[in-house]
Amino acid sequence: MRSSLPKSKLPPLENGDRLTRPEFERRYHSMPEIKKAELIEGVVYMASPLRFTPHAEPHGRLITWLGVYQAATPQVQMGIEPTVRLDIDNEPQPDGVLFISEQSGGQATISEEGYLEGAPELVVEIAASSAAIDLGDKKRAYRRSGVQEYIVLQVFDQRIDWFSLQDGDYVPLIPDEQNRICSLVFPSLWLDVPAILQGNMQQVLTVLQTGINSAEHQAFVQQLIEYQHGEGCS
Repeated sequence: MRSSLPKSKLPPLENGDRLTRPEFERRYHSMPEIKKAELIEGVVYMASPLRFTPHAEPHGRLITWLGVYQAATPQVQMGIEPTVRLDIDNEPQPDGVLFISEQSGGQATISEEGYLEGAPELVVEIAASSAAIDLGDKKRAYRRSGVQEYIVLQVFDQRIDWFSLQDGDYVPLIPDEQNRICSLVFPSLWLDVPAILQGNMQQVLTVLQTGINSAEHQAFVQQLIEYQHGEGCS
């Protein structure tokens, strides 16, 4: 994706620019000093340096949770802040993604350049100063593109919003009587909401491991393996 113009001739990437995705990529690639920039509904958003609190610490908790699930679930992949090409107006870098591999029927693919193309099954965002974007334009873009589940951890409000795409709209998933939210896309991906907010990772991982040990998870893994080997295609 090299531009035909010298880097010095490209306008700099700036907050609030209104661009298409190809032009956004050209300018982004010409400015390697920029660590994170996103295109949301045709508008450029550039992140400020991230503090350990309130962003980096809860980010690490959620990524640990996703990573343990991914390690126990063949044909499921997890990534941190990947570039995701959703459409001509949207190229976000979500804080985390969990997706089924293309070989096992997942809806996202990995391009030759190594970018995700299409909608991952699950996207995670840590919302501090970005809450209005994460729950506004970004949420609409994820919904329209077919992201099946969208988790937003609001650090200032100390809450988790977990949305499930149903009949074209996002519906909040409600914690059960044990304060767990359970994924509808990834069987046995269980989250203890109070524990993750309080930073009690021992409890978070204990609840997750209970899900991973379930018959439901074993059936899901078998389904993914069968699809990979052609037995699930008809």
